[in-house]
Amino acid sequence: MTGPVVTASASHDTTGAAPLVAPPVRARVALIGNPNTGKSTLFNALTGMRVRVGNFPGVTVERVEGTLKGAGGATITILDLPGCYSLSPASPDEEIALAALHGTHDAARPDAVLVVADATQLERNLFLVSQVLELGLPVLVALNQVDAAADLGITVDAVELIHALGVPVIPTVATRGEGLDVLRKALLRATTHEVPTRRFALRPEVAEALAPLERHLVATQRVAPAVAVLDALRLLAVPAPESWYPQPRELAPELDEARIRVASTGANPRSIEAELRYAWIGTVVARAVVRRDGMRRTTSDRIDAVALHRLWGPVLFLAIMALLFQSIFSWAAPMQDALEAGVGAIGDVVGSLLPPGDLRDLLVRGVIGGVGSVVVFLPQICILFLAIGFLEDSGYMARAAFLMDRLMRRVGLHGRSFIPMLSGYACAVPAIMATRTIEESRDRLATMMVVPLMSCSARLPIYTLLIGAFVPSVPIVGGVVDLQGVTMLGMYLLGTVTALAVAAIFRRTLLRGPVRPMILELPPYRLPHWRTLAATVWSRAGLFLRRAGTVILACSIVLWALATYPRTAPAPGMSEAQAQELQLERSALGRVGHAMEPLVAPLGYDWKIGVSIAASFAAREVFVSTMGTIYGVGEADETSEALRDRLRGEVDADTGRPRYTTLVAVGLMVFYVYALMCMSTIAVTVREAGGGRVGWRWAAIQFGYMLGLAWGMAFLVYQGGRLLGFGG
Repeated sequence: MTGPVVTASASHDTTGAAPLVAPPVRARVALIGNPNTGKSTLFNALTGMRVRVGNFPGVTVERVEGTLKGAGGATITILDLPGCYSLSPASPDEEIALAALHGTHDAARPDAVLVVADATQLERNLFLVSQVLELGLPVLVALNQVDAAADLGITVDAVELIHALGVPVIPTVATRGEGLDVLRKALLRATTHEVPTRRFALRPEVAEALAPLERHLVATQRVAPAVAVLDALRLLAVPAPESWYPQPRELAPELDEARIRVASTGANPRSIEAELRYAWIGTVVARAVVRRDGMRRTTSDRIDAVALHRLWGPVLFLAIMALLFQSIFSWAAPMQDALEAGVGAIGDVVGSLLPPGDLRDLLVRGVIGGVGSVVVFLPQICILFLAIGFLEDSGYMARAAFLMDRLMRRVGLHGRSFIPMLSGYACAVPAIMATRTIEESRDRLATMMVVPLMSCSARLPIYTLLIGAFVPSVPIVGGVVDLQGVTMLGMYLLGTVTALAVAAIFRRTLLRGPVRPMILELPPYRLPHWRTLAATVWSRAGLFLRRAGTVILACSIVLWALATYPRTAPAPGMSEAQAQELQLERSALGRVGHAMEPLVAPLGYDWKIGVSIAASFAAREVFVSTMGTIYGVGEADETSEALRDRLRGEVDADTGRPRYTTLVAVGLMVFYVYALMCMSTIAVTVREAGGGRVGWRWAAIQFGYMLGLAWGMAFLVYQGGRLLGFGG
């Protein structure tokens, strides 16, 4: 069987909707669904990637909105809510989804809800659907991945599902665009649909026990009567967080009384909602889903036999990581060369159009040279985000989390912590925000504290500069990889191993407590959708370029000014290189560096590296542009290859020996593995750790221990290496 098996064709009369009426001029539709249902792919397909990214009012959780336009000027704003398994707010993501659907957090309540349900896992997905049906809003269901269901021998009767749910159900295959035209038309008239009613009934004695709590919710929390039943059931099992209700303490007496009365009926207050919903879901599945007997072994099963093997699984994981980092270093080289040539050409053109003077120096060496020395690393960053996005969307990332769960639990972390930590390879800011999917607060905080130890993309320019300058390209492992790629992998592994060790310390001291067992869904393997991958890479590349055009540009200009003033006249007979060295040493930048030199001299660094480290606190990438500014003063063209040559040729005036050696370069990379030189990461830690004094306290602990670790480990590498005879 090659295609989806549904007994309702994808036409207008299968949606169960009212006849087409004039669409509203503007409406808001919330998009919600379980993780791994294809929700992001569907969102991008519906909106054509006309996306706006921001934060929900009052919180740091990212909000993504897109626009769907129809005939007659109709506009639908689609709000993509965080993926969640239920509306019982046990995690920050679920709190945000519930608050957005209720219209709290100063955000308007949506006019309708689109729920994405995976046809291959319909029974589990219907739990969230059943909760959304009771919100008092028009609802549509996108039954996605019906092709994968057919491959598994699962037949879904869409007409029966429409009758059982009482709302429009549209079969879709988001990756191929199937069913999307029907879905768009249904969305454009979604607000004209009737509001569904609850599909199951409470036993009379349970309904009577919950009645006082429902009345209190209606009277004091301004909850609609239809929604009060849903909230009352949820409150029995999950205490109301402050982000859910403005005055949760006012509910305490009625909530305690309701739990006692429900228990007196013989029902378990904490499981009654699940029991009711799954009993109803069982009738729906029996009515609408048919499974073929003797389901064959799938492609995912065959891949998992290797990917999840106790021996070959970890070997495969390390091989994938090694290939990833080798590609970052080697495959981006042609594109980097092209960018370097372009930056140099722009500098030549601008320099030829302006007369000699400070303005030309500022534009050519400060602006173009400083920003250009960082922009050339854009291909590497794009490859990194593309690879991580591919691993996530293909389904392999969940397997990696499963493989790592045993190790993570040994150090006191939850298995879910692995995904934010792995995301930290791209950027610590979204990785820290991704910890909100971890339910237990201690696990969440411990993960936040160690995520910045994962080498993010901002460290790539530093690693690449130093590896390219001081590590030879010697083929190893049969020529598959070389010493440069292995060194790059070593930096990433060093940060990862240290993160696990530090997490173990946190979980045994400041964040002591039990570790919850991990329940993780392993989605089927699938080829990622190229438009979704492209949107992710485009978004992250744009963020990097915006930083290059703002923070790094500003730092480059300031650093150029500090290196240029006050002016120092060269002595008679002094060469251009000597004059440049004298100017730099007596400039404001040089004076700052000399003041810092005693702090970094034990690490083998001179005052120039000290200045670059201090400047990189704004953003780690600034280290390279600062070095470019320091060593590019007097140069007509600034490229990373020229900077490598300058570093290799730098000589200590006192000893006559090379200032930068392989040992110094390795120590400097180790310093940046550990140092938290990123204002954005500190800011997001403050907010995600609770804000206010609590957030600042955790951010201070994070910055302090990482800076101390960076200095100590760099000292150990440099001084230990000298004792072992590696030179310094």
